[in-house]
Amino acid sequence: MQNIKAIFLKPYSKYVWIGIMLIAWEAIAKLTPVSPLAFPSLEAVVAALINSILTGDILLQMLFSLGLIFVGLVIGVLLSFVMSALSVVSPVFESFVDTCVSIFHPLPGIALLPLIILWIGTGSKAILFIIVHSVLWPMILNMTAGFKSIPVVYKKIGQNYEFSNAKIIFKIYIPASMPYLIAGLKIGWARAWRASISAEMIFGASGGIGGIGWYIFNKRVFMDTAGIFAGLLVIIVVGMLVEDFIFSKIEDRTVKKWGLS
Repeated sequence: MQNIKAIFLKPYSKYVWIGIMLIAWEAIAKLTPVSPLAFPSLEAVVAALINSILTGDILLQMLFSLGLIFVGLVIGVLLSFVMSALSVVSPVFESFVDTCVSIFHPLPGIALLPLIILWIGTGSKAILFIIVHSVLWPMILNMTAGFKSIPVVYKKIGQNYEFSNAKIIFKIYIPASMPYLIAGLKIGWARAWRASISAEMIFGASGGIGGIGWYIFNKRVFMDTAGIFAGLLVIIVVGMLVEDFIFSKIEDRTVKKWGLS
């Protein structure tokens, strides 16, 4: 009994649960009268995934989506840093940023689609706009929360060393609020995924290739349920890889190394 508990308490317990879910999935597909069109077996999903990989469709479309998401994340993080930093320096600008967050943070990017189509069109720039909108506001919320959580004595120490406002932000505020920044980046990454896929399903293929959202939309049109699950599986795998090998490494080199966790 203790050995079983130990398995589920270890870092790789997530993969144990995934294995259990996959077994349950295959059992439902094979042992129940559910239609393969509605719930395909793992064999059919893997076959559809391998076929898409061999043809190169899903890889090109995944890379296209990841490229847009990366650019949108960079723009969103830079904008949120500038706005959060100015909020620290200026109470007037802090009031302005708080107002913007109150207005735009609850507003879904999809709700802006009619205006985006009028202003920008339906290409990659429109998808990028939605990604930046989805990333910007949670990043600002986490950055400002992190900056506000820092003890006032830290800022006074910086002032005693005659640090400029910029140096206080880079040397004190950012390192001390790193857990908040990483949490905001995780939220921004997840919201960027959702925004990109939703926009691609509505706008269609952009840039002549289309992203993973366009891939899933095409599979739905042709009633290829196994292909839909293959697309979803790729999204899940990429998300887990980013979580386990990028964000975890960043946390190891910052939050845990500096003793902030």
